[in-house]
Amino acid sequence: MPHAGLKFGIFMAPFHRLGDNPTLAIHRDLELIEHLDRLGFDEAWVGEHHSAGWETIASPEVFIAAAIERTRHIHLGSGVTSLPYHHPLLVAQRFVQLDHMSRGRIMLGCGPGALASDAYMMGIPADQQRRRMEEALAAIVALLACDAPVTMKTDWFTLNDARLHLAPYSAPRFPISVATSTTPSGALAAARHGLGMLSLGAGLPGGPQKLAEQWRMAEAEAARHGKIMDRANWRLVVNLHVAEDDEQAIRQVRLGERAETEGYFGEVLARPPTRSEDPLGDGLRAGTTLVGSPDTVAEGIARLLRFTRDGPEEPGGGAGGILFRAHDWANRRDTWDSYELFARWVMPRFQNSLAMPTASRDWCVDNRGGIFAPNIAALHKAFTDAGQAVPQTDRLKLRQG
Repeated sequence: MPHAGLKFGIFMAPFHRLGDNPTLAIHRDLELIEHLDRLGFDEAWVGEHHSAGWETIASPEVFIAAAIERTRHIHLGSGVTSLPYHHPLLVAQRFVQLDHMSRGRIMLGCGPGALASDAYMMGIPADQQRRRMEEALAAIVALLACDAPVTMKTDWFTLNDARLHLAPYSAPRFPISVATSTTPSGALAAARHGLGMLSLGAGLPGGPQKLAEQWRMAEAEAARHGKIMDRANWRLVVNLHVAEDDEQAIRQVRLGERAETEGYFGEVLARPPTRSEDPLGDGLRAGTTLVGSPDTVAEGIARLLRFTRDGPEEPGGGAGGILFRAHDWANRRDTWDSYELFARWVMPRFQNSLAMPTASRDWCVDNRGGIFAPNIAALHKAFTDAGQAVPQTDRLKLRQG
């Protein structure tokens, strides 16, 4: 039985700075998934990239297959599979196989491809990526329905009387989510099929303020196609790091964050920081980066969730999950401690697992006069009675001894 409340997990691109041993990095990523499984995290989404040196997992499916054998509970998904790079029949077939191998712990994340250099090497025009992603997504959804053979022809793939070799293990199929960022295209693509959303824009400058608008847009688009959007399938991806106190947390990540921002997003991807000379500080102030004590991070998550509603006073609303954007801002020990602190002191606040222990404790405090006082009196009487039962000579010996 799944727990109540928010789901928590990671979005593992991954990000490993140039110079780090890539072989060790891949194994370290697998070990982190094992660590999260033991800590009770719900999900891990693994990326696909083919250039630029930092995001070094080329096949999330191969990585996930290894992680399946190392874990017991955590759900594993692609974060994301770049659909324009693959024939949709092969994507559907591979994830159905993973669904069987994991016995229902698989998820498919979809996107157009994040790195222009990847698409360039494969000869895919940048202005065609989103269209191709939507065409492939429609084909995958139709194939996974297992209702009828699928015939579909585009300028880059063809399906002739196509059907899956196996039906999904999960009924009716495993979860599918679409990555969304600053443009509405991802949200609209998810809405046309009633799928989940991975909101990468939640961790970008100005991103939280657009969340409610994107959700309204998705709900309206879904209604036009006879679909329904479910907030439980909406994930917000943000930068997170937890330590015992705010100062310690910031000290642990400051150098690593600067190396990533300047060395990768600035120099390699030509996306210089747009948040002045202190992107970490700006992210903390804007609430797009959550670094601090468990209390500080919990308050930041609550604040971020308020942006998913139409107004601060709107009841309900919210998203279904929060994902760490996995990074190497801190060293390995501090990073693993961060996840453990989060699991111990933050996750329970949003998963309804503290209500009963708190109520039990409060009940005992409120009634301690009527519950514990008679017990103390009974213990006192037991000691008194035991003392009276000892013969006089034995009591003298005890005193002399």
